[in-house]
Amino acid sequence: MRSPRDQAELSEIVALAALNGTHVRAVGAGHSFTPAAVTDGVHLHLDSLDTVERVERRPDGSALVTVGAGIRLAALNSLLAALGLAMRNLGDIDKQSIAGAISTGTHGTGARLGGLATQVTAVRVVTASGEVVEASPEVEPELFELARLGLGSAGVLSAVTLDVVPAYALEAREEPWPLDAVLEQLDTLVDGNDHFEFYWFPHTRRALTKRNNRVAAQTHRPLNPVRAWLDDELLSNGIFGATNRVVSWAPGITPRVNQISARALSARRYVAPSPEVFASPRRVRFREMEYAIPRETLVDVLAEIDAWVRTSGEHIPFPCEIRFAAPDDLWLSTAHGRATAYVAVHQYWRMPHERYFAAVERIMAQVDGRPHWGKMHGLEAPRFAELYPRFADAQRVRAAVDPKGVFDNPYVERVFGPRP
Repeated sequence: MRSPRDQAELSEIVALAALNGTHVRAVGAGHSFTPAAVTDGVHLHLDSLDTVERVERRPDGSALVTVGAGIRLAALNSLLAALGLAMRNLGDIDKQSIAGAISTGTHGTGARLGGLATQVTAVRVVTASGEVVEASPEVEPELFELARLGLGSAGVLSAVTLDVVPAYALEAREEPWPLDAVLEQLDTLVDGNDHFEFYWFPHTRRALTKRNNRVAAQTHRPLNPVRAWLDDELLSNGIFGATNRVVSWAPGITPRVNQISARALSARRYVAPSPEVFASPRRVRFREMEYAIPRETLVDVLAEIDAWVRTSGEHIPFPCEIRFAAPDDLWLSTAHGRATAYVAVHQYWRMPHERYFAAVERIMAQVDGRPHWGKMHGLEAPRFAELYPRFADAQRVRAAVDPKGVFDNPYVERVFGPRP
């Protein structure tokens, strides 16, 4: 395990490992549910590469900000806020490193917005020879494509340049809804809000909706601290964790518990800086699988999952999370070329997940679902070649920039297939 202090030391470590025939993998926050960062060779921790290198402001208030690849999202959000800036969109977890988040296709929600990697305009990458290469859509464009979203198969990211916007606040509106009402009004909810998502509780027809819309940055109407603690810590983590432990001992009570959980969170509305609205504390351990599907197939897919849950005898205390994204053109983006709905299924870590996840994966296969690169799935290279129009290009560039497999591990080899 190595923790390079700067760019020069990182390059030296990679070059020496390659010379000795040793594999190299970088690890961020260890947030992935896959063995994407596992290696039998040198493990790189990039936590020291965590500073803002450059800020290029534009007349409209947006900016290009270059940061060290090891910076965690929470720290990045704080640094950007101090500069009066913010990410265009974020997921609901802020513990990952920026390099890990973009390399695995992390995303938030918003019908007109893409994942985190769509906000990357340039990268600095250390290749298998130890060479430091600056890549962008204009310079080394194919390396740029694979480096910004490619599971670290092109090299080790040392810095990324982000296209960010003036800081803004979000009005958050969270309400329990009947699931059928959500699905009936789905297009209006998705297209009529900057950011829309909902959580469906299996064994019920209930959902928690979240609508986040942009307001002036100076407009703050925060939650009462006591209410915030009750909702986010006591109910969503403390009591939810306790009920999952109880359900793991007595699975048969799951439907009743889910009915109670679906109604326990009351409606709330508040305004806060965007990073505070996007990120939520997650302290209950779980396993997760997520698939990106064509948005127009979502209602049918959820109906099939619901039917399977009702007839399978399995008990699922964790809600499903449904989010949305605009189509993009990144080679390995799960939203490549199509308006996308994301369906994430979870299971408490002490309960069996295999049958549930396998059934959901079969349902997703019927609509050409694409699994999140950092979450559990059973797919391999031949299927990815069918799902991604530019997959062969990604394979070709990987073979060219890392001919000896310095950055390989079993998961990377499973995803990209054998080398030519």
